[in-house]
Amino acid sequence: MAGLSTLFIIMGATASSTTLILLGIIFLGFILVASMVKVVPQRTAIIVERLGKYRATFSAGFQVLIPFIDKVRYRHTLKEQAIDVPSQVCITRDNIAVEVDGILYLQVLDPQKASYGIDNYRFASIQIAQTTMRSIIGKLELDRTFEERETINVSIVEAVDKASEPWGVKVTRYEVKNISPPQTIRDAMEKQMRAEREKRAIIAESEGTKQAKINVAEGDKQELIKKSEGEMQKRINEAAGRASEIEQVAKATANGLRAISSAISEENGLNAVNLRIAEQYLGAFGNIAKQNNTLILPSNLTDIASIVATATSVFNETRDKKK
Repeated sequence: MAGLSTLFIIMGATASSTTLILLGIIFLGFILVASMVKVVPQRTAIIVERLGKYRATFSAGFQVLIPFIDKVRYRHTLKEQAIDVPSQVCITRDNIAVEVDGILYLQVLDPQKASYGIDNYRFASIQIAQTTMRSIIGKLELDRTFEERETINVSIVEAVDKASEPWGVKVTRYEVKNISPPQTIRDAMEKQMRAEREKRAIIAESEGTKQAKINVAEGDKQELIKKSEGEMQKRINEAAGRASEIEQVAKATANGLRAISSAISEENGLNAVNLRIAEQYLGAFGNIAKQNNTLILPSNLTDIASIVATATSVFNETRDKKK
């Protein structure tokens, strides 16, 4: 019985060892299959070496490798990358130290060149961007550095893109984020800006006062012109009225004289005229006596007949001349 028990124990141990070996073989097979199969994501490229030598560049999709012979050495994203360029101190043309930072945008176009053309294209691109930035800032004065951002961006893109061409990398653009001068310079710039704003305010106020005075003067001028035109038109109208009045009076006088002349020509017309003259003479003399204290009397005041005769002779002479 003791021998039989020992046999069963030995057989159980052997079965357990076989199971463990089978599990180990299955696990190793799974590892081998996993190392053979590679699924490359979209917009990603992997560099595969065979026994340490470049074999191929695998793009997105299902790829198969030979275990222990093929190895994935590099992995690159083909999407555009935004790389933060750390701030650095640059000296301007007028010897002012400013801190400048930016963002560099680049894209891997040739994964093989990006793997074997340079050790670290990201680090190299940042260094070229910084050195180019220092060179460009050194050619500009402080005030112009804020105005020439676009020129700085274009110059850095050209420099980095030219240097990165052998690396299979394309630099798309560069953007300057901040240009920070020292605090003392910022204070001086703030004072300058404040003075400039006050200057513009004073100029604007003076221009407003000037324009107001011009408007007032122009209004006074237009007022005087309108008044003078109105006065001129008034005088023209008054003159026209007086001329019309004189003309009407003259016409009425002429008509009256014609009527008198016609009446004189009629029978007993002269006697009527003499009577009318005598009446007017006496009326006028009476008015003089009412209005004045001193009178100048004619020597022949009582001889009204001689006065009437004189007036009659005047009418007769006028009538003879018309004939």
